[in-house]
Amino acid sequence: MDVLKGKKPHHEKTWSELQAESSWRIFKIMSEFVTGFETLNTLGPCVSIFGSARTQPDTPYYQTAVDLARLLVEEGYGIITGGGPGIMEAANKGAQLAGGKSVGLNINLPFETGANPFIDRDKSLNHNYFFVRKVMFVKYAQAFVFLPGGYGTLDELFECLTLVQTGTIERIPIVLVGESFWQGLIEWVKTVLLERERTISPQDLDLIPITDDIAEVVSYIADFYKHGILRPNF
Repeated sequence: MDVLKGKKPHHEKTWSELQAESSWRIFKIMSEFVTGFETLNTLGPCVSIFGSARTQPDTPYYQTAVDLARLLVEEGYGIITGGGPGIMEAANKGAQLAGGKSVGLNINLPFETGANPFIDRDKSLNHNYFFVRKVMFVKYAQAFVFLPGGYGTLDELFECLTLVQTGTIERIPIVLVGESFWQGLIEWVKTVLLERERTISPQDLDLIPITDDIAEVVSYIADFYKHGILRPNF
């Protein structure tokens, strides 16, 4: 019995009906966390790759994601994505082609019509809640790589930056791939947030290197952990 769904859409339910559902929703949330932890606990070192679901297979950034994932697998990392099409599909494809672990954290969204076919069957997770999905992205990744994307990608980028900036998790590599795409945003961060409004510190800019060279991404991550410990973030 699915207590949460009921017979009415959300906007037609009364306040008391929604309150009654809230307690049951806790168990659904807990179930997603337990399933995610049990599935991903044995993964080993991974890199979360983010980017647009709308990127087409015949575009340069799609192939960049395929090649980057392949190089990271060869370096010993598994690949975690949001499980959808576009950049996510490309990264899972690169991981699978290289014989590496390919994880998909799926969620139903307008531009993500189900899991892509390059996710390992035993590493495909379905989520109802964004915040649970974000925990899985962050907990089990030793680096975050961002290719061009939309609001979702930006949301995930600034969440990762906030977690590192505030010391909620230890510093780990966060790399932006695509200089022409990201440069305008970084210039705004520098001129407005840092210089004009002073809402960030100068060292916060060091958290987000930008490159077009995927070999440089792999090298940056490898150098970061040369004398470090690979482990879950919390």
